[in-house]
Amino acid sequence: MVENLSFGGTSFIMARRRRKQADPLGALITFGLLSLMWLVFEATNSLFAAFLALFVGVFIFFLIAYYLKLKREERLMRSGIADIDKMDGRQFEHYLGLMFKSQGYNVKVTRAAGDFGADLVIEKAGKRIVIQAKRYSKNVGIEAVQQVVGSIKMYGANEGWVITNRDYTDAAYQLAKSNGVRLINRHELIEMILELNPGSVPTPKQVAASLPTKKIICDRCGSEMVLRKGPKGEFYG
Repeated sequence: MVENLSFGGTSFIMARRRRKQADPLGALITFGLLSLMWLVFEATNSLFAAFLALFVGVFIFFLIAYYLKLKREERLMRSGIADIDKMDGRQFEHYLGLMFKSQGYNVKVTRAAGDFGADLVIEKAGKRIVIQAKRYSKNVGIEAVQQVVGSIKMYGANEGWVITNRDYTDAAYQLAKSNGVRLINRHELIEMILELNPGSVPTPKQVAASLPTKKIICDRCGSEMVLRKGPKGEFYG
């Protein structure tokens, strides 16, 4: 199932997470190479010519694969997703806020005043959307979906979204589908960033530099708290 998401005047497809399947492209390429080898053998009656054709075909395939890999890496570098992976949650929220502001949304970052399940509230053309921003190192679970569902009524919103630099668990996808919540994963986030006009938003690295990681002090011992990872995600302790 897919949904259209309009961003920056351009619509692109938000693909639901694809389940692992047998690779039909790999099977097709293998069939094509073997067919090439057989056709050359039929035409020349020479095993040498047939294997030479197979070698050339494999060589060309790896050249194309290498070129496509370089293009993917170039896109990832332009998106700044590696710098987003290094952000803390607060920096990620502000970066998303700048992204949506550049697209004409009125943006409110809620964390400073208690978020009630929404990190961002954005509005445009009379439509209000609440967003949970999850800068995680693993897949996001159902808690984020539950939080944004609860915040829709609290903020009188029309929709609820969750945006992450990773992906979501199967349970999160199921819960989001039954509650009409949009889940924007790593792939969609990269596409959104690349849709932006160059220079319209500071890069993730620039945003992180302007918002250094905030020190959180423990009320009990007075020591600085550090970001840790637990079964339900990241927390300060």
